[in-house]
Amino acid sequence: MVRPVFERLIHIPGPNPIIKSGGPGDWDENCIEACNVVKDGHTYYFYYHGVPDDNEKWGPGSYRMGVATAMHPLGPWRKYGQAPLLDVGPEGGWDSGFVACATVLKEQENTYYMFYSGLAGERQGTLPQSIGLATADSPLGPWKKHEKNPIIEDFGYVGGVMKVDGKYYMYSLWPIDFDSPDQGPFCLATADRPEGPWRRYENNPVLTAGPWGSWDDGGYSEAGVLYHEGVFHAFYGGTKWEKLESIGYAYSFDGRNFHKHPANPVAMRERCPGTSAFAEVHALFEPPLFYLYNTERYIDDPETEHLGVQILATSTPFRIDMPVMMMDSLKAGARTGLGDCPPIGTENVTSLALTTGGSYCDTASGALRVKVFPSYDGINYDTEPVTCLDLAVQPGQHGRKTVEVDPVVRFAKLTLENLDERETIHDVRVIATLGCA
Repeated sequence: MVRPVFERLIHIPGPNPIIKSGGPGDWDENCIEACNVVKDGHTYYFYYHGVPDDNEKWGPGSYRMGVATAMHPLGPWRKYGQAPLLDVGPEGGWDSGFVACATVLKEQENTYYMFYSGLAGERQGTLPQSIGLATADSPLGPWKKHEKNPIIEDFGYVGGVMKVDGKYYMYSLWPIDFDSPDQGPFCLATADRPEGPWRRYENNPVLTAGPWGSWDDGGYSEAGVLYHEGVFHAFYGGTKWEKLESIGYAYSFDGRNFHKHPANPVAMRERCPGTSAFAEVHALFEPPLFYLYNTERYIDDPETEHLGVQILATSTPFRIDMPVMMMDSLKAGARTGLGDCPPIGTENVTSLALTTGGSYCDTASGALRVKVFPSYDGINYDTEPVTCLDLAVQPGQHGRKTVEVDPVVRFAKLTLENLDERETIHDVRVIATLGCA
């Protein structure tokens, strides 16, 4: 066994979900699923595909492509535009059924490539899926589809594309349904140019399902591969036939021979109560932290899909600044419930601090109250807070206060209350700083 690149990976759940499906009539109303995340300049771009419910408004076809942006890897994320970033092709075209699984590569300044999977409308629900290419001079588009699409036929769901030493590597989930419904092994194709010609690796697949009875014996959903300092890193949603996906990790020094981490799965879905799957995983590395963006599915609501993030620390000490409650305003006398706050996972941290901020108007007279409720299982929370703090009134100013909270249990949630009966508090922010010595 080759020695792991990262022997210890410490899992911290993110403030999930970080992006939800759209509202009534939106192009992504039905569901959304994760594509890749890239950082360009000081902005993060989270690409995803979604499905509308209103086909009269949006036309035939299922998946379309969208993007959300943020200034921090954990958000807050804001969806861009009111329409898909990349839409399905014309009737009868190779991608008239859906466009999905975007992976975006910046080639040089003002040159961006989007690789995506497409399916013809007349073959909706059947194989095969082919891979297309679109170009833009901005991460936000407009995206122009390559005139000779598809650039590679019958190659499934594309997970990641990167350029290493002048050669392009494309990883795809193919063939689909090989191991279990909508899952399969990872395969590789290479090219000298983004538009190809692309050549399938003769010894595909490069990553296969585990042996019968293992946590990943059903194969994988599509996932990105990240190249960093001479190593190909693959974080992926591995599953049994029931599609209960946790996250595994494999690494390669040549892009072809991958070694699974001996401690797999490195991010277990059970650490996020009520979650049934971390699917379509795509990684971003900002040492010492991996941010693993994924589709989240739920045990009690299997038809709902949102976007989430898991964090893996590769070493200690570390500090993570996690946005927990981000509100434009909290009306006079209003209070939030536990359901409005994502769970803060404290199982693998040794310190927790909460920074609360808010802007008061000139006539404000009541404070912003924060209560912290612990939980041993992430489902049942105490009825009495373990900590209660007030952000003192500062009329006409923005106030901020940081307090340390003992991470004595595995999970915590917050409630906010505006004690002012007349005035709204604006720009309300609560940031949790989680650390491990």
